[in-house]
Amino acid sequence: MSYDNLNLLAHIPRSEYTLDMSNTPTILLIEDDEGIAEPLIFGLQSEEMRVLRATNGADGLRLARNEHPDVILLDVMLPDLDGFSICRTLRRESTVPIVMLTARGQEMDRVMGLELGADDYIVKPFSFREMLARVRAIMRRLELDRKASPRTSDRITVGELVLDRTARQLFRRGTLVDLSPREFQLIAVLMDRIGQALSRQELLDLAWGEEWVGNPRTLDVHIRWLREKIEDNSATPIYIETVRGHGYRFVDPTRGTVNASA
Repeated sequence: MSYDNLNLLAHIPRSEYTLDMSNTPTILLIEDDEGIAEPLIFGLQSEEMRVLRATNGADGLRLARNEHPDVILLDVMLPDLDGFSICRTLRRESTVPIVMLTARGQEMDRVMGLELGADDYIVKPFSFREMLARVRAIMRRLELDRKASPRTSDRITVGELVLDRTARQLFRRGTLVDLSPREFQLIAVLMDRIGQALSRQELLDLAWGEEWVGNPRTLDVHIRWLREKIEDNSATPIYIETVRGHGYRFVDPTRGTVNASA
């Protein structure tokens, strides 16, 4: 595995590269392999990031719950809980961005990680610069989400759905829909452009940001999650229509029948 010149870490005592970064972004690394973990810790700290380390799933969950990291780097193969189980558990409790690290390169493993809620997936071997670029891209998206200003129209009503931009909430039949920050951003983009057929790349650029680096399949996963939350039957959606070979379109079901495919 290539980590540029960070293999020089082997000659540096741990006490010399443990820095006080209490006021910087916090990265939680859940990785049991010392040969991978130590260069990553050194490299991330060199980029002025605070790094927490867990060598097993149980400690990783404890740190995630107690320390509230900004990003989690999660290895799939761990000595107790596997990364998929940890990701599934965290997604029930938190929207913290998760980047999965694994030697597995099969498509089904990547899809499984994304369907469980991972934000990105890096297959070993990878360079430190690639990993750093992905972490920075996630952090930029989070910052943009926090700074996003309300639109001129604070509320959009379509059928039985009401989107409140200022409160960043979606209501269905008067009941609050539990959405992650990314799901809210995606539904806001779709509802703001009702009737428009948007390509997958356009949706990724608008909801994730043009600088986003990751697997485009994450869009389809988030669309599926949204359908499960806003549709009576996600297999026959009436709000989010699939535009075959292109992307998706948000429609008003009161204005006609939608022939959509999940």
